[in-house]
Amino acid sequence: MPKEKELVFGHKNPDTDAVSAAIAYSYLQNQLGYNTEAVALGEPNLETKFVYDHFNVKYPRVISAINGEVKKVMLVDHNEKQQSVSDIDDVEVTHVVDHHRIANFETTQPLYYRAEPLGCVSTIVWKMYLENDVEIPGQIAAIMASSIISDTLLLKSPTTTDEDRAALKSLAETAGIDYESYGLEMLKAGTNLDSKSTQELIDMDAKSFDMNGNSVRVAQVNTVDVNDTLKREEGFVNDIKAENADKGYNLFVLLITNILTSDTTGIIIGDDKAIETFEKALNTKVTDNKASLPGVVSRKKQVVPPLTDQFN
Repeated sequence: MPKEKELVFGHKNPDTDAVSAAIAYSYLQNQLGYNTEAVALGEPNLETKFVYDHFNVKYPRVISAINGEVKKVMLVDHNEKQQSVSDIDDVEVTHVVDHHRIANFETTQPLYYRAEPLGCVSTIVWKMYLENDVEIPGQIAAIMASSIISDTLLLKSPTTTDEDRAALKSLAETAGIDYESYGLEMLKAGTNLDSKSTQELIDMDAKSFDMNGNSVRVAQVNTVDVNDTLKREEGFVNDIKAENADKGYNLFVLLITNILTSDTTGIIIGDDKAIETFEKALNTKVTDNKASLPGVVSRKKQVVPPLTDQFN
């Protein structure tokens, strides 16, 4: 009897890893006897579009809700409810593969849950292919390698581990790519921000967090010229203030990260107490809505943990 179909997906506002890990994990699970389909919770960002066009990979269909299509789902690259599909409470989560903190997540049924503190979920999925002795197709290896490049900023992020390095080397060999030259080209493709409005940019790679009852939104854009991006500061500030009013965020942090120097300038908007909490957590001062964050490139490791600790 065929297995009941399940959907596999990453978080809202998907980045390269969220989509590629879903495709890679879905393929693996199907080889192991499951019946799954990878879907995405949003359109591709600039970087992801470059990757999928470059390797001629079909982007998954986009959904915003399950709408009764299936009864069971598998999650990759997230677990927090507010980052998932809108009706996640209506389905059973059977599998989670993630590399983030675990928060605001519970199930009524036992499940397979694998979380490792690695730089990229695709690294965990790569390990699972090896453990199950399943061969990785070239196209899937290419988008998994791209995910590691993206999440670790070409192995420069403090989230990078030896396992990420080994995975990228192995996947690049399978895909037949020089990951250093390709990786720089890929990261630069994701920094071409001119075609996007400030509203699109603050939504493009943004995640919401509940921090001790405070609603916190952390968005990130990568660039090779922070000053050029900050020419649109007024638009960012106006859009963020509107988002805070509409969604009730106590704090909105926009990280503008220079991928060449591994430094970040933050645009920080929120209530006075939340901004004071941000300043203490990141050991910086917010002046005219801006804060200097030298050496900060990782939302997951360098921003969310200290903020969470400070709010608590």
